[in-house]
Amino acid sequence: MDKTENRIQAECYTFFNNNYCLKHHKPRCIFFSVPNEAIQNMSMVQIMKFKAGGLRSGVSDAIVVMEGKVIFIEFKTPTGTQSDKQKRFQSTVESLGFKYHLIRSLEQFKTEICDL
Repeated sequence: MDKTENRIQAECYTFFNNNYCLKHHKPRCIFFSVPNEAIQNMSMVQIMKFKAGGLRSGVSDAIVVMEGKVIFIEFKTPTGTQSDKQKRFQSTVESLGFKYHLIRSLEQFKTEICDL
């Protein structure tokens, strides 16, 4: 069965949260999602309200905060591609000196994010 982007993200979140984000972990890391796709079912008034508060297209699916690091993560299926807005966001993040990863599986996440 092929996994959706949401399923890949959920697997990575669960793994990371359970191994790095619990109260007893020192230092305690943070993994949070940026649910931009949630606006698809909103009215234009609701969308404008969120945009006025800083919502922007192309932002990565998740952000991980580790000791001395902030990592932006975009989740895609093995055949998924980034939109132009996502590519521009990646370029901006990287030009500011931050890491940006395109993740397609839990295994890749463990290697590229957890082994940093």
